[in-house]
Amino acid sequence: GILEKIRLYLIKKLLPHLEDRRKYHQEFASSTSFHGVHNIVQTRSKTRKVLWLLVVAGCMAIVIWQICSRFIYYFSWPTTTTVVVQYVENVKFPAVTFCNLNRFQAHAVNNLKIIFLIWNIVSGVLKKFGMEDKHSQELNDFLLGNQNFSIKEFTRKNGFYLNSSTLLECEFFGKPCYPQDFEHIFTEYGNCFTFNHNDLPARRVSLSGRGLHLLFDVQQEQFTDEPALGYTDAGITFVIHSPEELPRFDGLGLLTPVGTHAQVAIRQLKSIIQEYPWGECKPDIKLHYHKIYSTNGCLRECKARYIKDWCGCLPFILPGNGTECDLMKFYNCVYPAVYDIEIKGLCTVGSHNSTCPAPCEETDYPTTVTYSSFGGEKAIKYFSTKLKKSPEYIRQNLVLIDIKYHDLSYKMTQQQKALTISELLADVGGQLGLFCGASMITIIELLEYIFTNFCWMCIFLLLKAPEMPQWNNPSQNQPTHKEKNKGIQEC
Repeated sequence: GILEKIRLYLIKKLLPHLEDRRKYHQEFASSTSFHGVHNIVQTRSKTRKVLWLLVVAGCMAIVIWQICSRFIYYFSWPTTTTVVVQYVENVKFPAVTFCNLNRFQAHAVNNLKIIFLIWNIVSGVLKKFGMEDKHSQELNDFLLGNQNFSIKEFTRKNGFYLNSSTLLECEFFGKPCYPQDFEHIFTEYGNCFTFNHNDLPARRVSLSGRGLHLLFDVQQEQFTDEPALGYTDAGITFVIHSPEELPRFDGLGLLTPVGTHAQVAIRQLKSIIQEYPWGECKPDIKLHYHKIYSTNGCLRECKARYIKDWCGCLPFILPGNGTECDLMKFYNCVYPAVYDIEIKGLCTVGSHNSTCPAPCEETDYPTTVTYSSFGGEKAIKYFSTKLKKSPEYIRQNLVLIDIKYHDLSYKMTQQQKALTISELLADVGGQLGLFCGASMITIIELLEYIFTNFCWMCIFLLLKAPEMPQWNNPSQNQPTHKEKNKGIQEC
């Protein structure tokens, strides 16, 4: 039947005779480009055969060891970090966000001390804040009696403002700048103002040692804060950041007390991080409300999503579209939700499997700050006459800040793959060529030889299957079992 035809085809067409198979093995050993094998086959001396066999086996062992070690090293995802300092003709100036350490106008909060606590609860989504139980009753009484109270509008109207009376001098690269060049933004310090928020192309520095010059009047008598909550200083706090990113004051803000002159020298540091598994970044992550990806922006959007799902509203200091949370929602839902996010680790930062992994590209501005007392005797007299203020007022309220590039250069730290695919293939090919004289053609020869012998083995096993004997045709010279029985009956 069909099985018998298959068997005959395998025997005649696909399975060579034993002598042909031996000849094929000998020809392969004699002609292969794998060095050393033909010396084992062709030599007649047994001693020489053994020596060449040991040489080939030793080289094969070394090659396998070297190749395995290179693959193990590659799959450990190694990286190297290079640092390059690049000098340029001009460099972009960063954004700088300024805040007054005294957050509110004194006349607006003289009889409303609860405002400081409320704002700390609202800004708790940006900076962790622990509220003591002794304030709970006072806060509940205020919320029940002021259900339509808007802390956002109150802060915008009665917080620190930037005008000609608080910004006395402003120069950028020798040209005057004005309060309208600053953009208002809410932070944990209330009203803050960002310079160069639009990253204008014209705002580039082409000479080191010059930059942004600012003279602030913090007006301590008009603005105040609550020392009981930890706000005990007077002056200006500021943070230097990329124009595409939001400012982050938690741990990064620089403080300039009143009566001092701060000289701030900045450098530009660009960091490039490899994607996982070599590094910890994920290049496919995009943010909805920020131009570029940053861990701070991602963390804000993550908190905004959870708070919006739990409370049905969105804090105004977080990005997103949604109904603004009122004070009752802030106190009863948002504040506990932020605590749960922190405790349960719902918005994590850092590693590749966290909610907000490290950015693949990041620009930082390391700073060096030096301080001196503001103004000598003649300078104090000059400003006293110019501002019509007493020398004591000038020492207690004025802050002078100069921000400039240290030099026209930027430093780039780049994380690179220590071993790429092409380098891995080059290493493997080098080891094969050095110890065995093998190449890609040799590998193909070996694969062909192995595949051919594998096919012969499969055919041989198929022919030796237990079912095969019953497929054989009876010999014409021998009587069948039926004929024998017939012959016996005839006798």
